[in-house]
Amino acid sequence: MNLKSPEYPGRVIVIGMPPSGRHVLAAYAVTGRSASSQARKIIFDGDAAWVRPTDEEILSQGNPDLLIYPAVIYGDGIAVGNGKQTETLGKALSSHDDPVAALAAAHGVWEYEPDAPNFTPRISGCLKSPEKAALGIVKRDGAGNPVRQYFEFALEPGEGRMIATYTGENRDPLPAFQGEPVQVSIKSETAAEAAGELYDALAPGERGRDFRVSAFCLFSSLSDPGKIEMGIVNRHEEER
Repeated sequence: MNLKSPEYPGRVIVIGMPPSGRHVLAAYAVTGRSASSQARKIIFDGDAAWVRPTDEEILSQGNPDLLIYPAVIYGDGIAVGNGKQTETLGKALSSHDDPVAALAAAHGVWEYEPDAPNFTPRISGCLKSPEKAALGIVKRDGAGNPVRQYFEFALEPGEGRMIATYTGENRDPLPAFQGEPVQVSIKSETAAEAAGELYDALAPGERGRDFRVSAFCLFSSLSDPGKIEMGIVNRHEEER
């Protein structure tokens, strides 16, 4: 995936389709600067991919309420997000066929994260069919008010759309993502390959620090929507 090697994007969501066009995919990646952000991994449990701790003691140095959450939920559609709003979005998909309406319903009860001075945006995405996919963001304006934006798009083979919490600049405070979701190319035909593709796309430059934590990808078959496959890369596990 051509993510232009951002130095520090924060959390990343990609929704798209592999080149064959036989699946839809939702991918999520975590990068972190602090020890508590780094002390995490992604696991799949039940019908959801969860961001969970690798070290409870280190994780407790941060805010567990913002660091542990369902990142991808598979049910009546696919919901993905960087916080507890993912669960709200998963429920909204049960009563909304339109992805923007589902995002608006879910984001309407949430604001940006209360982690001053960054005030990390909440980013989410959802899809119910290749013709109905959307990404959304809730971020803070200069007066402290929440700004909610939504972007709807159709999926095309070998393409995806990406949104992140930050612009990619590693400075303080971290600047929130701006503009429309970025179009990315997708080369992988399996969930495991796509998770590795996303993880590799976030690799640091020659002199940069490696902020990568985890990458997860879920494939859902278009011919058999109940058939899914998953791929996970966790930096702090020996096997990839």
